[in-house]
Amino acid sequence: MTLDDGRRVFVKSAEVEHLAAWLRREHEVYAHLAGSFMPELVGFDDDGVRPMLVLEDLSHGDWHPSWPPERVRAVREALSELAAAAPPPNTGPVRETFAELFGRWSEVEREPGPFLSLGLRSREWLERRLPVLIAAADSAPVDGSALLHLDVRSDNLCIVGGRAKLVDWNWASLGNPDLDVAAWLPTLAVEGGPKPWQMLEGAGALAAWIAGFWAAVAGLPPPATAPTVREAQRRGLAVALDWVDRELS
Repeated sequence: MTLDDGRRVFVKSAEVEHLAAWLRREHEVYAHLAGSFMPELVGFDDDGVRPMLVLEDLSHGDWHPSWPPERVRAVREALSELAAAAPPPNTGPVRETFAELFGRWSEVEREPGPFLSLGLRSREWLERRLPVLIAAADSAPVDGSALLHLDVRSDNLCIVGGRAKLVDWNWASLGNPDLDVAAWLPTLAVEGGPKPWQMLEGAGALAAWIAGFWAAVAGLPPPATAPTVREAQRRGLAVALDWVDRELS
């Protein structure tokens, strides 16, 4: 939007209950966190129904999902800076804040149909691999005190002046900084970047955790507020499964 004084800003607003809650959480993060890795907060308004978050306009940034080494390096540098930052209020451990992200392979074990419907692996593969996947994901080193974005992907970042800026901060939490990197790597590979095992060696347990997150949901009907998300999850899962097979064979 262009304001009366000529400034350009980016406005996020929503009244769907869970999206409105995400915006309120984003405002809490923006109000207490600043760095080269994120846009500036311009303003916020909340009438109790439809919050409005006003941010620095980043439309001049490079949003194209291409991954030469310098762009990959910029994201890694941004995540390193973020990991060292002081956390905003109400930022809890990822294991507690997002407990629903854990135990996903056990969900697949109870109801394998949606996963198998994706056609990425056979029933025989799943039955053979499930004990290893469950054990690896449950032991994944996700805990830590570093500040995480936890939703790093190309549509949530751009490059400005050689620096990566991240948007969509409603998943900010505390954990192992490798988790932010691991969660990004499958979609990085989907978009032509390096393979996960080239970026983060010996991370089979994290690979199993990431794969489980998508395996439990990618075969489900899409939510009304994100009609294209399942195909994106399927593509990321395909890479994550290759990563798992390579690391946990």
